[in-house]
Order: sequence, then C-alpha cells, then structure tokens
Amino acid sequence: MDAEQDTLENPFNMDSDCENCPGLCDVRSNVAHGYGDVGGEFLFVGERPSDGADDVGIPFTGGEADERLQRILGDLGFARSPPDSDRPDLQNVFLTYLTRCRHPDRRPTDEEIRTCEPYLNAEIRMINPEILVPIGQRTLESLAIDYTTRAPDSFDVREEHATTIRGRGFELVPMLDLDEQTEADTEAFVDHMLESVFARDYRQTKGRRGR
Repeated sequence: MDAEQDTLENPFNMDSDCENCPGLCDVRSNVAHGYGDVGGEFLFVGERPSDGADDVGIPFTGGEADERLQRILGDLGFARSPPDSDRPDLQNVFLTYLTRCRHPDRRPTDEEIRTCEPYLNAEIRMINPEILVPIGQRTLESLAIDYTTRAPDSFDVREEHATTIRGRGFELVPMLDLDEQTEADTEAFVDHMLESVFARDYRQTKGRRGR
C-alpha cells in the first residue's frame, strides 16, 4: 500500500451516499467505490458490483466469482489475504467498477454508466496505473473509447482475453467475465501476466518510478 495511504477502502473519499442514479440508489445496499493501493500499477475494472460487493461495499468480495479474482490476485502477488476475505490485503493493485451501485434484477443502463464515469475517470487520473484490466465485454468496450485507438465494437473479449493491447498512455489486458471463466481461462490470464507482462518493463509506457 502507498506509504501515505491510511485505508484501502474508498481511499479518495468519494460520495458513499451518491444519489445520481434514481433507478439504483433506492435498491442498492451500498455504494462500492474503488478499493486498493492508490499507488498501484495495475487497475482492475468490472462492470458492476456483485451481490456480495453490494452487501459490504467492497469491490470483488462476497461471491464465488469474486473469490476467483482474489485467487488470481494472490497468484500474481497482489493479495496477501485468503480469497474469501471481505477486506482483502492488497498491494500494487486497485479494484473498481464502471458503476458503483447494483440493481438486483438487471445490468446497468448506458446512462447509468455515463453518470458514474466521473468516479472512474478520477480514480484512473489519481492512480495513474500502468496496466488496465477490463473484466468483461462491456467494460472492455467502455475503456476502449478513451484508452485505445480502436473502435469499441472491434473488440471481442473472448478473443482478447489474456492478451496485451497497446493503448493511449496505458496497456490493457482484457479478462473474460469472472463467472464465465473456466479454470483454463483463469490459468491463461495468470500465465500471460507472469510471462508477458511482469517479465518485461511494462513501466516504459509512462516511465513511472520504480517501486
């Protein structure tokens, strides 16, 4: 965790009572703002909170798919806590979503994603990561608009899973939705990160300081 950071949970003190989306604020349990190391070089972005994340307000916790991600983070050296932790002990990684509130019966609308976009943009700007990991097709397309030179509809997350995409100031390493991954998909992502990302100087994109 960054030396000047005193909490992993919503470290930028974003509005935990946000009411910008009328269709979400009345049905959510919590606003799940970003969680993790504000000096992290890796930023994982999902589409929306899971049931478990909605219950506790901590991204990627509380469900089977969330535990899959926490196992991945452990395999990559980012997590020092068990996969079922409701407040993971993370280093060099930040976890967040396109939308911070969960509707129990549907995915977020395009308008809700646009309304929540300033929160994500602020986190990316303040963290200034090296690698963005969009989880799922919709997240990949959303990040592609601002951070790649390709048209969003040119991406297929199944084809791009566990590959590196050169972006504008960032690199993207897309990941299939967690609840769609097979064990082979998960292994392929971890192997790509270890062999093709960690094994080279990914910091050259922006020349960040060494950690």
